[in-house]
This record gives sequence, structure tokens and C-alpha cells, in this order.
Amino acid sequence: MRDFQDKVAVVTGGSGGIGSGIAQRLLEAGMRVALADIDADGLKEAEQALGQYGTVIGVPTDVTNRDSVEALARRVIDEFGAVHVLCNNAGLNSRPEPALWELPHEEWQAVVGVNFWGVLNGMHVFVPLMIEQDSEGHVVNTASAAGLGSRPGISTYVATKAAVVALSESLHHELLRAGSKLRASVLCPGRIRTPVQMGGYQRPRQPRSAEQLNDQGRRMLPTDVGDLVVAAIREERFYILTHPEAIKERVRGRADDLLLDRLPTYSPSIRSD
Repeated sequence: MRDFQDKVAVVTGGSGGIGSGIAQRLLEAGMRVALADIDADGLKEAEQALGQYGTVIGVPTDVTNRDSVEALARRVIDEFGAVHVLCNNAGLNSRPEPALWELPHEEWQAVVGVNFWGVLNGMHVFVPLMIEQDSEGHVVNTASAAGLGSRPGISTYVATKAAVVALSESLHHELLRAGSKLRASVLCPGRIRTPVQMGGYQRPRQPRSAEQLNDQGRRMLPTDVGDLVVAAIREERFYILTHPEAIKERVRGRADDLLLDRLPTYSPSIRSD
């Protein structure tokens, strides 16, 4: 998909972070954008901030709720008449300490609900509409570099993001098999200058150390991620890696674990510098 002018994009998790970075770059490319987020106040702020770049509307949406996603689709079609780009970007992180058997069931449900069902709901509702349009379009699902490796302590996040990678790969093959003009990508960010919130399960924020503040300052900006997404849509590239060398090394380690029949390799953090 090369022509963005006056086309329509839907971006979930759009009230801040990567979502707003992607939305800004899509607006600058000439698209009209519908931002969706469960944070109604943040959504209003994002809508106002991004309005300087083009036509944008904010639609409060709970991606874990199928009815809410269907309401989002109706609003977008009523407002803009079509959908050409779908970015299933909403996500939650998990607490980085408990073992998977220690994490309460409700926390598992919360993370799986947003990271897995949120993506699946978006595809279930929007992909049939986009196929029926019979025009060029693109689906971008946000996974994570964490979903391409092996790490303890964030099992809910790793598991759900790995599932998004697999869902997206299946979507790619199924769109080709259906003869659709739609294409798909999976976005696998490393460390970006934005917090991924844990919603109601997030613990009170602790003051950041000088080292943490330094690291945050070195991280890639959300608008830089937006640049990568726009380029991938234009070039019909499937894997969108924010830190390609480090992420490919992680994938290489996992592949070697399988091929050499060895125990899983611990995947180090994707460095910011």
C-alpha cells in the first residue's frame, strides 16, 4: 500500500506512547486516523495534540470487549466510510517479579485479555470489512521483541506477545490464500521511550534512579517507531524490528536452541544504545 492520502487508519492504544507515535506519522502521510483507547481522558488529550497533523477522532474503546470493538468499527465507518490500515497496538505489561504460578489468575486474565484478545477482536471485526472493500490495505499487530525470545519473570507478557507473532504470521498466509489485497505486519519493539502500563494491577511508581533516567533518554522515540511502521506498510514488509541486530541475535539463539536440542537460552534485554 503506497497511497496514504485521504485513506483511513485505526490505531488502538492510541492515547500515548507507540500508538500516538504511529498515529502522528500516519497523519503526516495524509491519512485520517481514528484513535481508540480505554483511557478516555488520555484519548482526549491525544486527539487534541495530534489534531495539528490532520484529521483525527478519538473513540473510547475496550479492546477486550467484542461489542466495544464493533462499536468502534461502526463509528469509523460512519465518520470516514472505510478502513485501510488497522494497527492493533493496545497492550499491557506484566509485573516483572512473580513466577508464573505466583501471579494471580486475574492478572493473567487482564494481560491475556488486552494483548491476545484485543488483537484478535480487532482482526475479527475489521479484517472482514477491509476485505469486503476490495482495496489495498494493511494490518499491523504490535507484539514485542520479548515475544521472540525466552525470559523469566514476565511470563504473561512473553506468552501473549509470542501469540501475537504467531497470529500475525497466520494472518499473512491466510490473506494470501484468500487472494486479498490486504497485507500484514507484526511490530516487535525493543526498548522504546514510553511506559507500557499494567492498568489496575500496576504498583505505585518508584522514583527512577539516574541510571534509569539515562536509559530512558537513550531509548527510541515513539515517532521513530511510527516511521518504521509507515515504511513497512509502503514496502509490504512483514517483520518490523526496532532494534534489528539485537532482536535477530535473540531469534538466532532460540533457533539454535531448537536445532541443537539444548535448554532454552536466556534472552538478555534489548539495549537502548
